[in-house]
Amino acid sequence: MAEANALPLVVLSEQFAKLPGIGMKSAQRLAYHVMGMSDEDANAFISAFSAARKKVHACRVCQNFTDREICPICSDVRRDHTVICVVESPKDITAFERTKEYHGVYHVLHGLISPIDGVTPDKLRIKELLYRVNNSEVSEVIMATNPTVEGEATAMYLSKLLKPLGIKTTRLAFGLPIGGILEYADEVTLYKALENRNEI
Repeated sequence: MAEANALPLVVLSEQFAKLPGIGMKSAQRLAYHVMGMSDEDANAFISAFSAARKKVHACRVCQNFTDREICPICSDVRRDHTVICVVESPKDITAFERTKEYHGVYHVLHGLISPIDGVTPDKLRIKELLYRVNNSEVSEVIMATNPTVEGEATAMYLSKLLKPLGIKTTRLAFGLPIGGILEYADEVTLYKALENRNEI
């Protein structure tokens, strides 16, 4: 592509290719699409990207992405703040909220323990979770990490930290397929997994 196209277009394609699930051919299509946008659409795209990068940050309580100091879920008094559902990433919260069956709050780890990839417990938002548990009336923590090797290792690590604190620690029931990803699960599967969770 470098010889046949202008260098800025090549660089743009390479940046798109860094996104998850985007190969070089898809990246090139996206780059060409951007070049075909009107100035108005291109500026709106740039503005949305810039605003998200500048205004969105981690919620002070649950670590979910928000443009406020405390996200709408954490500030909702109708939610059950005694139950915390621990997830790997903010997109997993969206999956649970689609079920309309979970009324507790969340905690986002922003990753899973994976020594091979250099992700150790100190690189996750674990100390923030322990702070919440120690400083509020929490009765249950649901481990809702993906049913992968890393997800299981993270759930077991957290349960060992929480057990001495007298907190009931549960794991999602395996209505979810092994190796599956939460954001792709349908509402019924997620609801059944929540309903049949077990203590670990």
